[in-house]
Amino acid sequence: MKTSIRLLDDSHEKDSFDCDNEMLNNYFRRQAGQDVRRDLSACYVLADENDTAIGYYTLSSNSTARDEFPEEMVKKLPKSYSELPTILLGRLAIDKHYKGKGLGEYLLIDALNQCVELSEKVGTLAVIVDPIDQNAESFYDRYQFINLPDSSRMFIPIKTVKASWP
Repeated sequence: MKTSIRLLDDSHEKDSFDCDNEMLNNYFRRQAGQDVRRDLSACYVLADENDTAIGYYTLSSNSTARDEFPEEMVKKLPKSYSELPTILLGRLAIDKHYKGKGLGEYLLIDALNQCVELSEKVGTLAVIVDPIDQNAESFYDRYQFINLPDSSRMFIPIKTVKASWP
């Protein structure tokens, strides 16, 4: 099967996408295109040769309060930065017919590579995720994401991404 990852456009067939999570399904089918047109996020789609969506992820600029990060990470940063620049990996989903084939990892690594490219143009300290459930948290944990103290969010420093996936 030939696949490609590219930005969401009108040629993508989204209606049959089903990742077994209605919130993620509805977002992709009904909201993702609007968010892209409004410059709220970028949506990258993994599609087959017929442009049928197999999976997707979204990225958007974000800022995270300095005090949400572990002290050892921010202690050398200027105190004048109360908000730190981050990238939000807002959603990542794979159609249920393709789960267990390593495509979630494939999309995550593509997303992290996109974040590294962005960080070379715009200052970015970390990539933030909001795991939707315990399975998602375990998934991100396998890729060196760290729980933000006092939050359900997780992050991975851009420096870690650069060192791990050159």
